[in-house]
Amino acid sequence: MLERSYTMPTEFLLVGFTDYLPLRATLFLVFLIVYTLTVVGNIGLIILVNISPSLQTPMYYFLSNLSFLDISYSTAIDPKMLVNFLASKKSISPYGCALQMFFFGCFADAECLILEAMEYDHYAAICNPLFYPTLLSRRVCICFIVLAYFSGSMTSMGHVCLAFRLPFCGSNTVNDFFCDIPPLLALSCADTHFNEVLLFALCGFIQSSTFVVIFISYFCILITVLSIQSSGGRSKTFFTCASHLVAVTLFYETLLFMYLRPTTSYSLDTDKIVAVLYTVVFPMFNPIIYSFRNKDVKNALKKLLEGPAWRHSG
Repeated sequence: MLERSYTMPTEFLLVGFTDYLPLRATLFLVFLIVYTLTVVGNIGLIILVNISPSLQTPMYYFLSNLSFLDISYSTAIDPKMLVNFLASKKSISPYGCALQMFFFGCFADAECLILEAMEYDHYAAICNPLFYPTLLSRRVCICFIVLAYFSGSMTSMGHVCLAFRLPFCGSNTVNDFFCDIPPLLALSCADTHFNEVLLFALCGFIQSSTFVVIFISYFCILITVLSIQSSGGRSKTFFTCASHLVAVTLFYETLLFMYLRPTTSYSLDTDKIVAVLYTVVFPMFNPIIYSFRNKDVKNALKKLLEGPAWRHSG
């Protein structure tokens, strides 16, 4: 048996965005504000959904889980990224790298399945309203959530375990601002073909299949919406679904661009910009896109804010 002529690096160095200190300070403030808004907005939505009787529906149950996932995978990446903006040495331990990779992969894959569940809810509510209570029973909703977290954790665990079994006998510098699979595979001195095929197969299946289901659901919704007699109801439903579809499409396009291609085509500058979109920007905008523009959510928030005033005046 051949002996291994390599050791696991004691640390990985994250390149980040720039070495120019004034720009790093500016980016720190920008991303700190974005991360704060992400956490506050999503926690606020989770609290609102759980305390408002009018929001105790499958749709908002899925939305609260979406907010939890947005907070979770942002927190897996953003705090370390913020620290590295101000640090002279942007390093992360192998264990920290593995945990960051696992939690991000788990929550990102789970989010794809939650988005699919949300669009199934839209489809059932608009296209099959009479069967909605059966199609989206409490048991069905729980099954969706359990499947999302289980699938995300299993696929992510497989990627992490296989990635950290590879030999890293050269550079320990990761060309990214967090420990992601493609730049880590690029550091290995072994053949990573199997890892790339597995990444393509698992991520491709989850992301592509859920996107296809979402697209088909929206097509069915569009057909139903066009048959609505009221022009006001038709335009309102169409506008809401269109905004959701645009958000979902952008999210999936960035993920598919990042993970459904070989590591040889990995481009530092372009891929970092794309990664910022789905790790930093989208989690901040999701509560606005899916919830705070919604009439039910705005009414629930208004009642929550005005409630104490009514009780005081009484």
